[in-house]
Amino acid sequence: MEKILLYNSGGGLGDSIQLFPLIISLKSHFKKTKFYYLGAHTNHFNGKLKEYNIELETLDLGLKYFGFRWWHIFFANRRAVKKGYGKFDLIIDLQSKFRNTFILKKIPHNLFYSNTFNGFFSSKKIKSYSSNHLENLSLFLEEDVIELDFKVNKLPKSILSEAKRLLPNSNYVGFSITQGNEYRKKSWSIYKFTALANKILKKNKVPVFFIEKEKVDLIEKIKNQVPTAIFPELNSKFTCPALVTALAARLNIAVSIDNGIMHMMALSNIPMIVLFGPTNSKKFAPKNRFTQILDSKKMHKTKNINSIEVDEVLSLI
Repeated sequence: MEKILLYNSGGGLGDSIQLFPLIISLKSHFKKTKFYYLGAHTNHFNGKLKEYNIELETLDLGLKYFGFRWWHIFFANRRAVKKGYGKFDLIIDLQSKFRNTFILKKIPHNLFYSNTFNGFFSSKKIKSYSSNHLENLSLFLEEDVIELDFKVNKLPKSILSEAKRLLPNSNYVGFSITQGNEYRKKSWSIYKFTALANKILKKNKVPVFFIEKEKVDLIEKIKNQVPTAIFPELNSKFTCPALVTALAARLNIAVSIDNGIMHMMALSNIPMIVLFGPTNSKKFAPKNRFTQILDSKKMHKTKNINSIEVDEVLSLI
């Protein structure tokens, strides 16, 4: 194949990071293929995630929030032809909204893969569609596409060296406590996090908090409660997700709510404890075998994440 187009409707960094194994696997399998990316939002792969070196050329149709407006159906084909993109050998639809899929299929192509309505729009039918796009694509293409994970040692040496400078020792336990989107209450209480941090200190482990530099008040509040806590990003010239992944590789274990940092940490393939409340743990939790999930819906029959107790997390650490 000469050209493959990937469509992603999610806008967060975490949505893009979750696609890393799929993209790495496809690029390894189709080594001579040019990969394009069409998103309803910004192409983070060439922006905030560029240090991961997963390059995808942006398909720019000049249609903001592509797929989320019915009128896009009149321009998808026309703009793709006018801008000279030609026909794609394969379009891979990585979401399942009827409207978005219907519009996406207007872009010229030879093969079209989508699990919307159990593969109704796909140009070839397979027996069944799972939530694993790579498994589906192997059946769809009738080719065994081997699944590959992101390797931390592929990060720039400067970032790996910086991580070692910031966290030179061992026995670190990482904490990610802030949520990106405020539309759902996904945050575990700051007081529960600090209580947990103080308890692991008694077990000769060092709490490391991953918090953006601009959250000054929050950082000061944690410092007052946990004076020996480390905030590595405060002492670095780097401010990129790749540094978080490199730092995470130096942890013994990490505890996180459902957020973008959780996905950055998961790329390092370390043991993790992830806390879920209102959001779907099956859909959003990291897929590596070292992840343990504490979901308040399953544990305490409530979407209130704060129903999870400190000792329930501590027991897993």
